[in-house]
Amino acid sequence: MAIEKLNMETKDASLKLVDAIEKILPEAITEVRDDKGGLKRGIDFSLLKHALHGIDTDDTQERYHLDWPGKRSALVDSNSAIQKTLRPCTKESVSFYETKNLFIEGDNLEAMKLVREGYLEKVDVIYIDPPYNTGSDLIYEDDFSSDVSSQLSATNQKDAEGNRLVTNLNSNGRFHSDWLTMMYSRLRVARQLLKESGIVFISIDDNERANLQKLCEEVFGGSNFLGCFVWKRRSGAMDAVANLSEDHEYVLVYTKAVASLKGVERTFEKYSNPDNDSRGAWISDNLSAGKPGGDTYYSIRDPETGNEFWPPKGRYWPYSRQTMAKKISEGRVIFPKSLEGTPMLKRFASEAMKPTIPVSSWIERPGSSAGQSTIVSPMNSFATREFKNLFGEKLFSFPKPVELIQAIITQGAPEDALVMDFFAGSATTAHAVFACNAKDGGNRRFILVQLPEEIEETSAAYSQGFETIADLAKERIRVAGKKSLEGECHPGWKKDIGFRVLKVSTTNMKDTYYRPDSLSQQGLLDSVENVKEGRTPTDLLFQVFVDWGVDLSLPISRHEVDGKTVFLVDGAEKHMALAACFDLEIDEAFVKQLAEYEPLRVVFRDAGFASDSVKINVEQIFAQKSPNTDVKVI
Repeated sequence: MAIEKLNMETKDASLKLVDAIEKILPEAITEVRDDKGGLKRGIDFSLLKHALHGIDTDDTQERYHLDWPGKRSALVDSNSAIQKTLRPCTKESVSFYETKNLFIEGDNLEAMKLVREGYLEKVDVIYIDPPYNTGSDLIYEDDFSSDVSSQLSATNQKDAEGNRLVTNLNSNGRFHSDWLTMMYSRLRVARQLLKESGIVFISIDDNERANLQKLCEEVFGGSNFLGCFVWKRRSGAMDAVANLSEDHEYVLVYTKAVASLKGVERTFEKYSNPDNDSRGAWISDNLSAGKPGGDTYYSIRDPETGNEFWPPKGRYWPYSRQTMAKKISEGRVIFPKSLEGTPMLKRFASEAMKPTIPVSSWIERPGSSAGQSTIVSPMNSFATREFKNLFGEKLFSFPKPVELIQAIITQGAPEDALVMDFFAGSATTAHAVFACNAKDGGNRRFILVQLPEEIEETSAAYSQGFETIADLAKERIRVAGKKSLEGECHPGWKKDIGFRVLKVSTTNMKDTYYRPDSLSQQGLLDSVENVKEGRTPTDLLFQVFVDWGVDLSLPISRHEVDGKTVFLVDGAEKHMALAACFDLEIDEAFVKQLAEYEPLRVVFRDAGFASDSVKINVEQIFAQKSPNTDVKVI
């Protein structure tokens, strides 16, 4: 039996839906011919419709949904496979072989597809600050089916390195549609990456807030809307035709399944015991409710003065008559001295049900009279100065404050969380992860994705040598990492300030799909070596990571085994996650030595064996020495 070859392309996510349907309703699965004449699984929609009789809908029925031109293509794009890879760039990385952090340069939809198998349901928190739809912003235009030249023609790209940006003008008739199409496909893949307990935070302004909320309800489910933070981003009035200055932005919060925010740790600074109550320190709290809960509108009487009190106007008591009578008899209701006052509730510190209290949806500025439950974050102007302090001058417009992202990460993720940001911009999220870890000793790690969008040659950033936003983001991570070590660091933090740079690129494998009558003798000889010229063994290793769904941040070590270079991933003794050798002239003696490591997976180059007999015997050798090893070739 021939050794199985890796696919060298991402998987079609729609096949997982077919798997789910087959598990629930196997009779709905049938066989159909694919484009090459082979058999593949298909769905008998007629049978499926009969099984859903009374529940199914069709295009003629009115129903509640969000629709726009381009929605169906975005759905297809989110599921479709791509023949691309991630190429490592050790020179631009920091601690490439040891770090757990990733920076991926390229189109974020392609990047998320490439990491989907390795990080499926593994991300704790996603924070994104997508391009706001102002009518002139550049947005992504996806076309995975066309070749590079037609893409350049269709989307006015400047190059073939992933700069797929088009201007989203009001005049093009697709002002909202273009933006929604871009976001829909990316949010669908993002949901697949989230853990069941994962949370996504999305910064947005008024232009698309309503549409984004409806879009998220469709992707994540309306019941999974946790809330919306409001953040004041500026202090000075902004010129506006309607004399209304838009000074705020929002952070929409959704969860994948069942999750909640961390909340704010409860403190008891305001509790006291002025009346020497035997139950201990207490605080006076509100004794009314905004909504009725049955028989909750009645008068109560002060047992000492006989004064009678009704609930405040428009409100109700939070308890029934019987419960309220018990609270009064226990001395838990504080009555005012005059009839103009309002009764309050005694809450004792010893009876606090939870160690935390809910976090407020209103984000305050530093120095304000923020309450205990309020997130405090500076405005954009401070973030701009913060960025300027790192580089000496203003190089990036409208970065988010580190404190804002730091608070979001803390609220949504455990201390060992995997945090993702696929609209990385200036890499504030990476800076915030470092700040969180330095403060509380956590060991959070990040995956950032940023398109190599070109910087204008007239800008200050370009004059400092930055050609793309991705270049600027990488340098920000380097500088922020060093800065984080200069301050006070929690002893529990492992101080991982490195990041592994990977770049979205075309596959490492040659295109060998030719019709037999069109393949020349020379072409046949060339196709024996299926790896493109200029691709390194490390390039091949990361394509294996992508195809096999291996964690892209696992530690890598190089070893010499019988004169051959071997990559050992996540271990150097035995039972490592992966062993890979892409050298030529692989013989049985080498294979026997490699099998002694008993790796979970092993991969070779298809054309790397010294002879056909060696290739045939490889599986037998591993079956004898390491029977649990999965053997494949590229």
